[in-house]
Amino acid sequence: MDPFMQAAIDEAQKGLDEGGIPIGSVIVHDGQIIGRGHNRRVQEGSAIKHGEMDALENAGRQPARVYRDATLYTTLSPCAMCSGAILLYGIRKVIVGENETFMGEEELLRSRGVQVDVIHNATCIGLMKQFIADKPELWNEDIGE
Repeated sequence: MDPFMQAAIDEAQKGLDEGGIPIGSVIVHDGQIIGRGHNRRVQEGSAIKHGEMDALENAGRQPARVYRDATLYTTLSPCAMCSGAILLYGIRKVIVGENETFMGEEELLRSRGVQVDVIHNATCIGLMKQFIADKPELWNEDIGE
């Protein structure tokens, strides 16, 4: 397995272990993780701390060229908010663990020139399916239903 997707999965597992939603993300530049994060909406009572947003926050201020040359790994297809941040920061490549349990704004990203690769990772799918089965009310809160 790709070590960067494994790092994103590790972040998702941390979120689950903390009582949150198991979605994780890492941002990679020049073969190094510069930001990592997981969904912290439940843990922090946050409206915006999705996995990708947490990874961006933890990457901190970077020159625009760093984000342009970075790859974002995420365990789940990015929602509209996270896709907007990907576009805002000019990230050109996104590796998605799975989009079976939730289809985010992949077409928007592609239409704006972002390379989006969905790898259909069994661990990512299993984490989300189990979470949705165990805590449907929390999942529905997170996706706006």
